[in-house]
Amino acid sequence: MLKVAITGNIAAGKSEVEKLIAQAGYTVFDTDKMAHEILGNVDRKKLGDIVFRDNEAKKKLEAYIHPIIKSKLEEIFKQNIDVVFVSVPLLFETDFYKLFDKTLLVMCDDNIRLNRLIKRNNFTKEEALLRMNAQIPQEEKIKKADFIIENNSSLSVLETDVKAFLKNLV
Repeated sequence: MLKVAITGNIAAGKSEVEKLIAQAGYTVFDTDKMAHEILGNVDRKKLGDIVFRDNEAKKKLEAYIHPIIKSKLEEIFKQNIDVVFVSVPLLFETDFYKLFDKTLLVMCDDNIRLNRLIKRNNFTKEEALLRMNAQIPQEEKIKKADFIIENNSSLSVLETDVKAFLKNLV
């Protein structure tokens, strides 16, 4: 099994890349969705307001969630699948990168990401920047990623780039 992590900073376009990879017939899992299932009906906006302003609260939350997600990933990796993709937003912020054979970084200019966050999540500029600044800068992640897709253009360009990535990978 080839284990490929999809990562990228908030609002870079990971979800779109996940959809395109799934449409190409590959199995794709999302650790964000796993985390939401673990937390149940928690108000994510309120939780985000707490953990992005209080580093101790963030550490406690991650100490609870990350081992459960890691266990779920280990179960996924026991399946008989040739290539599995897993979206892991905090791949390089955690030790999750050690679980994967290859990494794909989805990148997008910071100003585009900021505008997407404000529009998509109805965040204030401050709320959006708090979330953006909580992650390792994209420039540092470039050094660690095996593959990079830039998502600064149209969906059709993204589709072409994802197809090229899949062709190079497999």
